[in-house]
Amino acid sequence: MKTEELTARLLREYGTTYADQVGIKLRDTPAPLYQLLVLTVLCSIRIKADTATAAAGQLFRAGLRTPRAMADSGWQDRVDALGRAHYVRYDESTATALGRGAKLVLERWKGDLRGLRREADGDRATLRELLQEIPRIGPVGADIFCREAQLVWPELRPYFDERTCGTAASLGLPHTPRGLGELVPAKELARLAAALVRARLAKDAVRELRAA
Repeated sequence: MKTEELTARLLREYGTTYADQVGIKLRDTPAPLYQLLVLTVLCSIRIKADTATAAAGQLFRAGLRTPRAMADSGWQDRVDALGRAHYVRYDESTATALGRGAKLVLERWKGDLRGLRREADGDRATLRELLQEIPRIGPVGADIFCREAQLVWPELRPYFDERTCGTAASLGLPHTPRGLGELVPAKELARLAAALVRARLAKDAVRELRAA
């Protein structure tokens, strides 16, 4: 299969971003950026992505869409929302991390993650370090956030982490951020990154794509 055809198939079959899956209309405004941060926290442990996205949906349906709402919510309310999504084993520690993280965002960036962006001043490494100051977010979580946030923060583009590039290599695609970034328009980069993640996680997807 030609590179163009494979890229188009990846986008068609696997190119839903995780923000889109939850219903986050990602824009460079405080509420959706914070919602992406919450999703990132939930995805930052060893748990199925569908469970993490379901948990984000439960939190948002409970009205916890802003750092102020999250910080003002009761710990048990957060635990209950996570429990409704079967986000088990980590529900109590995650409820604590979400509360602490919301307070940090409020205190340091006045509830607006564009302040974190300004503090990074266009430097991707600094932005990743700042993200990792938020409870529960480590290097993998920083990658998750940046893969999705490149849709609205152009200085991150093209953002393809090491594992995503590895999946691309196994498919015979360019396997550097620059090479992958040349396959699609800028507005599709987040979708391509998500597609490579989803293909890696889906049973037999990489094998079937290689065989096509």
